[in-house]
Amino acid sequence: MSQAYSFNQDMREVQAMAEALNNYVRGNRLYGSTAAGIFARMPAMTVGALLLRLRRLDVLRDHLIDSQKKTLDKAIDLYEFNRTEWAHHYQEKLLREAHSRIDAMKAFFYECGDSVRNCAGIYKPEIMRRTIVQEILREMEALNLSDAELAFKVSATDNRLRRYVEASDFQWAQVLKPCYPAAEFWWLYHCPPDLP
Repeated sequence: MSQAYSFNQDMREVQAMAEALNNYVRGNRLYGSTAAGIFARMPAMTVGALLLRLRRLDVLRDHLIDSQKKTLDKAIDLYEFNRTEWAHHYQEKLLREAHSRIDAMKAFFYECGDSVRNCAGIYKPEIMRRTIVQEILREMEALNLSDAELAFKVSATDNRLRRYVEASDFQWAQVLKPCYPAAEFWWLYHCPPDLP
């Protein structure tokens, strides 16, 4: 069930997102774009999407060549500068995104509730969504930010999610496994059962 993973793609995305972060955090749009996104297929620009890529590339640093390590270090520097320089804007975007992503998972539960057969086919976007929320929660902890409403939503979402999944193999490419310990990222080690 694991997906293919490309270090080069993650590097392109993290570089473009880090370069766009300054304008993004000061803007009003929650789901932004990068200059690179105009010419290439890129995921939406968000703080959480950047955090996801920065952390996993840093964890997997030994797999990178020297030029990629330098690009990653530059992206980390840009991220840290904007995180500090535009702290209020950055934190506001972080919280908005976490709420938006966790709220968006309601559609998954609606679909699964309507027909359990639908769950397996629509699970992949949900694990990405939930993983980005977890990256945001990690960042909030590092920044000593708390949000009781968000904590409640995450707990309630996880409780609902557990009703539709069972233990399985790691859902993403095996090379990513060291980035996602099962105790914290449990949904990546679960999936809805295949029904006949």
